[in-house]
Amino acid sequence: MLPRLVDVALSDATSAPWRALVCGPASGRVVEVGFGSGRNLPHYPPSVREVLAVEPAELGWERAAGRIAEFGRPVRRIGLDGAALPLPDASVDTVVSTWTMCTIGDLPSAITQMRRVLRPGGSLLYVEHVTSPHPGARRIQDRMQPVWGVFSGGCHLNRDIEGMLEAGGFVVQPLGPQPTPRPDGSRFELVPFVAGRATPRL
Repeated sequence: MLPRLVDVALSDATSAPWRALVCGPASGRVVEVGFGSGRNLPHYPPSVREVLAVEPAELGWERAAGRIAEFGRPVRRIGLDGAALPLPDASVDTVVSTWTMCTIGDLPSAITQMRRVLRPGGSLLYVEHVTSPHPGARRIQDRMQPVWGVFSGGCHLNRDIEGMLEAGGFVVQPLGPQPTPRPDGSRFELVPFVAGRATPRL
């Protein structure tokens, strides 16, 4: 049930500009953590030659079949868990994560894995919802989290993902210009999105 709900929730016009922003700079051999039903595939440029999919939900992978066929380049499912990537060190050019790091149980281990498999000069490209920069909204997130996590498959509404990336050895830079999640452009967001490029710290 949850993979189907996630697929519907992230299939509207709000998510498409974010997917295009994040997937546009990808190149070479890509590992996508949280592949879902393959909604990122139409947004990858011709410079992407192969996509290695990490997806725990069988239903998500089954729903991706049509998009994989249309993609016309190799797409291979390589694992179920972003915290245990079955790839050699320095073996991919790009890691992509769209609205996935919020749900990974052991995110520090997953960040270590993503850093490990990136080749020198490679990038982690991501869009995630994160803890709000507004104290009032952040307090609401904190209060909502216990219930939110139960009904959203372990999603963390208030996770400081960019802070965790930096703690895991990445340098984080924003991708932009970034779309606004709401038509009025309000900064007081309970579920703010951020898109960025993270490169391994030398």
